[in-house]
Amino acid sequence: MVKGLLIVFALVSALIWVSESLPSKERKISLDMISEVDSLRIWYERTPSQWPSFQVDSGVKAEPLGPPPPVKYPSHNPYSKQKEELGKQLFFDPILSNAGDIACASCHNPETGWTDTLQVSKGHQGRLGRRNSMTILNAAYHKNFFWDGRVATLEDQALMPIQDSMEMNGDMVGILKRLNASSDYRKAFREIMGVKHITEKAVGQAIATFERSLTSSSSRFDQFWAGAYEQLNDQELLGLHLFRTKAKCMNCHHGPLFTDFAFHNDGFTFFGRRGEDLGRFNVTEDTAHLGAFKTPGLREVARTAPYMHTGTMPDLNEVLDMYNRGMPQPIPRSVLKNHEGPLPKSSHLLSPLLLTEDEKQAVIAFLGTLSSESTKP
Repeated sequence: MVKGLLIVFALVSALIWVSESLPSKERKISLDMISEVDSLRIWYERTPSQWPSFQVDSGVKAEPLGPPPPVKYPSHNPYSKQKEELGKQLFFDPILSNAGDIACASCHNPETGWTDTLQVSKGHQGRLGRRNSMTILNAAYHKNFFWDGRVATLEDQALMPIQDSMEMNGDMVGILKRLNASSDYRKAFREIMGVKHITEKAVGQAIATFERSLTSSSSRFDQFWAGAYEQLNDQELLGLHLFRTKAKCMNCHHGPLFTDFAFHNDGFTFFGRRGEDLGRFNVTEDTAHLGAFKTPGLREVARTAPYMHTGTMPDLNEVLDMYNRGMPQPIPRSVLKNHEGPLPKSSHLLSPLLLTEDEKQAVIAFLGTLSSESTKP
């Protein structure tokens, strides 16, 4: 734990004077300077543009951390409060499932960070899915959806679980017949969506509009970023610094949503074994994508356990332990012996981090500051 940080006044004053006297492009504070000073607050209790430089590997183009921008609604599906409310009603209504017993909210529960806390979700007749249910919080900012990025719009994403045999197992013809048999739904769609008969497109647009409304409110990190420096204690502040430097988190988790929106192989392919999942490759058939999965955003991450696309890591302690070891996931020799063709390769961005236990706990503490007070609609 980080307690009783000391300030070396003479050195700090000299460094600040040198920093302020430099042109803005040269005003970055080196990590070597920081290591000579006992307090990080002298560096972080400034405007974010004056924070110490973050560290990423060569070739990585990372964006600074900060609060997310306002949500932009697409021109093909503009926002209205009435449409959001209609989408919300559909999201919580099991009418969209084959047996009328599963709703979108069954796997995306607002009480649990819009996930379901299960390793993998249970769908129609208790069928188990293959991957952990991702939170839909902040989905409005994403450019593709699902762990493998197989669809490009929220409108398409909203319709896929309804028709997936492992999830809601609905037949869209039958679902639309059921919806059109409801005078209340027919009236709502006519008045809000301008359609006489409820269509698949209109259903997707309504649900997507509701999903775009589900964004994180201001977190303690956001408040610290804006100048409320008391919002982060010493351990959390150390965690912020480590997140941006030694822990190498910003190789993939950067920008306002703490994600690069890209696909990486973290080693969890179970290649040639039970549970094999080749991720993005199943969509693109590009061998460079073997075992690659989408980088999840880290806002609200403390609320969305278990972790990874497998859902096999129950808490952030285990996640940090694995990353600290470089996420070693070797392919067994028995598999390699008889295999021909390309093999999945773990991301070159992964390597042992050499974090101490106190440092790991500091990073976890910082991740807790990315949760907002409420994520309910």
